[in-house]
Formats: sequence, C-alpha cells, structure tokens
Amino acid sequence: MGKEIAFELATSNLRFGRGVTREVGMDLADLGARRVMVLTDPVVARLAPVATALESLEREGLDYALFDRVRTEPTLVSWQEAIAFASEGDFDAYLAVGGGSTIDTAKAANLYATYPPGDFFDYVNPPIGRGLPPPGPLKPLVAVPTTAGTGSETTGVAIFDHVAMHAKTGIAHRRLKPTLGILDPENIRTLPPAVAAATGLDVLSHAVESYTAIPYQERPLPERPVLRPAYQGSNPISDVWALEALRMVARYLVRAVEDPDDEEARGQMLLAAAYAGMGFGNAGVHLPHGMSYPVSGMVRDWRPPGYAVQHPLIPHGVSVILNAPAAFRFTAAASPERHLKAAEALGADVSRADGADAGRILADCITDFMKRLGVPNGLEAVGYRRQDIPALVEGTLPQRRVLSISPRPAGPEELAQIFEEAMRAW
Repeated sequence: MGKEIAFELATSNLRFGRGVTREVGMDLADLGARRVMVLTDPVVARLAPVATALESLEREGLDYALFDRVRTEPTLVSWQEAIAFASEGDFDAYLAVGGGSTIDTAKAANLYATYPPGDFFDYVNPPIGRGLPPPGPLKPLVAVPTTAGTGSETTGVAIFDHVAMHAKTGIAHRRLKPTLGILDPENIRTLPPAVAAATGLDVLSHAVESYTAIPYQERPLPERPVLRPAYQGSNPISDVWALEALRMVARYLVRAVEDPDDEEARGQMLLAAAYAGMGFGNAGVHLPHGMSYPVSGMVRDWRPPGYAVQHPLIPHGVSVILNAPAAFRFTAAASPERHLKAAEALGADVSRADGADAGRILADCITDFMKRLGVPNGLEAVGYRRQDIPALVEGTLPQRRVLSISPRPAGPEELAQIFEEAMRAW
C-alpha cells in the first residue's frame, strides 16, 4: 500500500451570532423534522439555552422529547441509555444543547438509532472495536454548544469512557458531523470560570496538536475514499484554522476566564473552539489527547473546584493540558519549526530561538497559561503517583487513532517517560 495522496476538508455548517439559538426550530423545520430528540445534561437543562431552544421548537409546532440525563464525560452506560431513548422514540432529527459531552452523546444516539449494529463495538475505534464506517448518511443533528472548548459541533468524533478498561475510546467518521453548529455567545455568559479555563485549554491543545501532527502524506493510502480517516494528519487547510485558533487563545482565553462579563472575549473563545475544531477535526490530535484518556478514566476521588458534579472527575481539558508540556517537549525534535510557530502564535518571542529549544519554549508557554488559570500542578495534584504510570501507559496504548499521527513515535518506554515528567508541571 502506498502513501496518502489527498487530504479532505469536512466540517459542519456553522452559524455565529448573538441570539441565534432562537432560530433552531426554523432550521429543523426546514430540514423536514417532525419529531426531535433534544439532548442536554441535568445542569444545562435548567438554564436559558435549553429553554430558548425548546421555545423555538414549539413556535414551529415541532414535536419533541427531552433527554436530560447526559453525563459529563460520558460512559458506555450513559451512551447506551441515550441510544435506547433514541431507538424507542421514532425521531427524525436531533438537537444537542450543551458541552462536548452532550454533542458527542447526540452523535452516538443518532448513529446507533439510525443504523443499529450487530455488536455495539462495531463502530468503535480499533483495537477496542472494529471501526466500521456508518453505512450511510445520518439524520439531521443541530448542535448548540454551551461551552467554548471541545469543538464537537464541527467534528465527526464522539468519545466515551470505557469504565471496564479504565480508558476512553470513541467513534470517528465524517458522517457523525452535526448538520449545523449554532455558535451563540449568549449561551456561554454564565459559564463558570473553572469550566471556561478547562475548555479553553482544550482549544489550545487541539490547535497545537493538529498543527504539529504528522503531514497527511505520511499516512497510508486507504483502499476507498470512505475509509479515509477523520484524523488525516496536518494539511494546508487545517494549519490555517489551528494557527488562528492559537492567536485567538492568546488574546482572549485569560480575559474570558478572569472576567465572565467580557462578552467579546467569551464570544471569541466560542469562535476559537470552532476554529480549532475545524483544524483537529481534519488533521487530528496526538499525544496529549491520547494520554488524557486514561488520566480521565482512572480518576479516583478528585473533584474539580467550580464544577457541579457528584462523582470524581478530571475535566477533559484539564486531563489533556496536564500532559501537554511534557508531550510537546518530546515531540518537538521531530518538527521544531512547527513547535516554534505554535509557540509564536501563543505569544512567545521566538526571533532568536534555536530548533533545539522548541520543545522547552512551547512547554513554558503552555505552563504559563496553566499557572495563570489555576490548573493543578501536574498529575500528582489530581491524585496520581509514579506507581500509576504503568497503568496510565497501558490505557494510552489502545489509542492508536491518535498515537499514529504523533510527529514522533511513542511506545511504552517513551510514554512512561512523558508521564513521569507530567507528574509535576513546574
């Protein structure tokens, strides 16, 4: 099999503007919807974005049923509960109002209710599942993010926690992409600062990882276009979105966290999340995300300040950024120019930098954001110890989809060293 000859841009339609949530009923009606499954989580269900969306459906006379039991950081069980609701509801469209957990759950509900597989893991990424592509187009899905981070409204990726394996996995295919992403700055006005910080740091890592991923030409050529992966490596189009997302993070992230009333900063971070989503949704993410999945999945009793959760939780953006400085110090040797360019986009002065310093400069830049935003100082601060490293490595190795596009290959020994360095960030 030869090397890849093409890259493909695929993304959701996006609409940005204050108050556009009030238009979702018209959008779904125009898409031919008659009965809509509305997904959200128990916290967002009580807030204005859901009320606004439901009022919009009612104005158009659309029948709907509300599923408000999405779990923050979804599990296999919580996915299956939503899928059962979707399968029994005779829905012809979906509306997700919430963070990445809600949008990912909606993608899964849509896929499994539309094309029930012979086995649940048929669609799940290898090696845990078979990685089969969806047999055809899915039903319309409108995604209304209420956080500024995951970019799930732009991507064909959905992630869940496989509790039995103490690791995260998911499904990735272009057909999972929402039909329309609604970017409404009004929906993140009440986002708690801690959540704004974690999701904003996810934006940062999304963009750096997609920009520094292996070039698309280094992947194998698929047998058929439909088998071309969602994560195809860095390419000229994803590079544009990733770098601009980093520039926006540099300008607006700290402002958006420190002053929730800064409407400009919050709106721009919502856009930055979508920009980064268009970057990584086509290029992919690599080591920081691959390593984050066992960090989230193996959490013992740590609960993040500022989050309204009743169970131990390491927010996704936190689990990613805790690994990022050490991971980028490791990968920089493979593409120092790109690592320096990413650091420059984040505000670092690289005019006199040497390629050998690229990893340190980028890592220091990210660490500065972590300090400013009150992120725990490394994996030790969220309950991990060095004796956990073998299990963390074991939980990372199945993440072939992302490990395969790391600019520098990382096997068990390399991953163990990166986790060792990530125990303390500074």
